[in-house]
Amino acid sequence: MRLTRELKDQDVEEIHDRYFYDRKFDRKNYDDFNLMKEEATPIFEKIEKWEDDANDLVHKLPIFPNQIKNTKDNLEIMILHSYFNDVRKKRFVELYQSVKYNLNLILDEQQEE
Repeated sequence: MRLTRELKDQDVEEIHDRYFYDRKFDRKNYDDFNLMKEEATPIFEKIEKWEDDANDLVHKLPIFPNQIKNTKDNLEIMILHSYFNDVRKKRFVELYQSVKYNLNLILDEQQEE
C-alpha cells in the first residue's frame, strides 16, 4: 500500500506537472534522451515493483489483474509523454485520470478494512 500511495500522491503528480510545466525534450537529442533515461529509471523500477506487489495481492484488491497491467502500462506511457510531450493534452489527461482512478480504488479498499 505504501507504493500505491507514493505513486498516487507523489509520482503521478510529478509526471503530470512535468507534462504541463517543464521543458520538453527533443527525441533526436542524445543528451536529452540520456537525461530522461537517468531521471525515469527509478520510477520505472518502482512501477515494476508496484505491479509485482499488486499482483501478489490481487485476490484481496477490488481490481482485476488486467487493470493492474493497464495501470502499469499507462504510468509508463505517461512518463514518456511527460518528457517528450508527443500526445494531445486530452489523451494525457485521460491516462492520468485512469491511473488515479485505479490507484484510488486500491487505497479506498484498504481504508475500509
